[in-house]
Amino acid sequence: MTIKQEHMMDHIRELLSSLLLLEVTDPALKGVTITEVVLDRELEYANIYVNALGNDARQAEVMKGLKRANGFLRRELGKRLRLRRVPALVFHWDVTLARGDAMEAKL
Repeated sequence: MTIKQEHMMDHIRELLSSLLLLEVTDPALKGVTITEVVLDRELEYANIYVNALGNDARQAEVMKGLKRANGFLRRELGKRLRLRRVPALVFHWDVTLARGDAMEAKL
């Protein structure tokens, strides 16, 4: 992974987090956390992992809300990033918190 990719991943995560916190008004997206952003080598696709503060019951609601807000989020990223093309945003539900809780329960 190049330094540019790492820098852009951090920058995209920060921007999306602030957009979700301050500018998105969809009630389905309240309390959503960006846990990780992974960019491909060409910076064309951004895989964004999200979670709703450990509330797995909201997964379907949150993913539908992110699908509705995808255009807005991509447009706002385009205004703030210095890239020729804004990467396509692909949202995924992050299951690492649930896996960690399951491991802890087993221990």
